[in-house]
Amino acid sequence: MILIKSWQDAKPDAWTIRKRVFIKEQDVPEEMELDEHDPAALHALAYIGSQCIGTARLLTLPNNMGKIGRMAVLPAYRRQGIGKNLMGALLDQSKSQGITKLKLHAQLTAIPFYEQFGFIAEGDVYNEAGIAHRDMILFI
Repeated sequence: MILIKSWQDAKPDAWTIRKRVFIKEQDVPEEMELDEHDPAALHALAYIGSQCIGTARLLTLPNNMGKIGRMAVLPAYRRQGIGKNLMGALLDQSKSQGITKLKLHAQLTAIPFYEQFGFIAEGDVYNEAGIAHRDMILFI
């Protein structure tokens, strides 16, 4: 089950997932993981029963743009369609808000995942939190 929540409602579950995946697994500095965009974003949360197993966020930007980020699924639940469900929910949410262009910062290993949804990589590879990334865009 995927739920869309405000940061106030999502924070306990989303932060637990992000801390485990980004900070503990990928060594992202904690001070980089929480940012000023969380309160303004909508957060998609994936649940099995009452357990949150994945999260992602959608930030609405000017000019009908949106930015997807902080997508994380607990290791035991990867490659089971949870990420696809999270992305589907955020794409639906984007369309309902009139967003016509989405962007994201993809870890290089995640590019094939985002390409499934029509995202196109653009620009050079860069380092973000010690991890190689590339920008991707999608017109919806």
